[in-house]
Amino acid sequence: MFLNKIKLFLVISICLIFFFFTYKNIKPYEIKIIDGDTINLNGKKIRFSGIDTPELKQTCKKDDKIVYCGIEAKKLLINIIGNNKIDCINEGKDQYKRTLAECFVNDLSLSSYLVKNGYAFAYRKYSKKFVKDEDYARDNNLGMWSMNFEFPWDYRKKN
Repeated sequence: MFLNKIKLFLVISICLIFFFFTYKNIKPYEIKIIDGDTINLNGKKIRFSGIDTPELKQTCKKDDKIVYCGIEAKKLLINIIGNNKIDCINEGKDQYKRTLAECFVNDLSLSSYLVKNGYAFAYRKYSKKFVKDEDYARDNNLGMWSMNFEFPWDYRKKN
């Protein structure tokens, strides 16, 4: 009986030691959604390449009502990410030194998702990758395509 208690104590001790050594090696996974097309992942600012979403202060109009379409784009991104892990494919840096990347949740491209739902646009100036997704959203009157809006690049020029 006494020998069994010692064995149990040793097994528990070894498990605890193993846990503490491996626990230190686990890297924290921290994500902050900045806006519809920019996130901060583990301290690194990432801008989604090939798309452009409305600015946070940008509004649209639907049925004579003001819609904060920049906030809606951010909410859509927050909802699709949820508690899922994000994987990003680095595509370089932009002029502001942000990492440009296409990011995925469960193999779903966040950029494609935002564009296909009408809360982001194919940023044709830099890429044609999401044009079909934009065509889909426009043809189906989704998201901002169901509203009166300014393209984000035009909004930024004015503001």
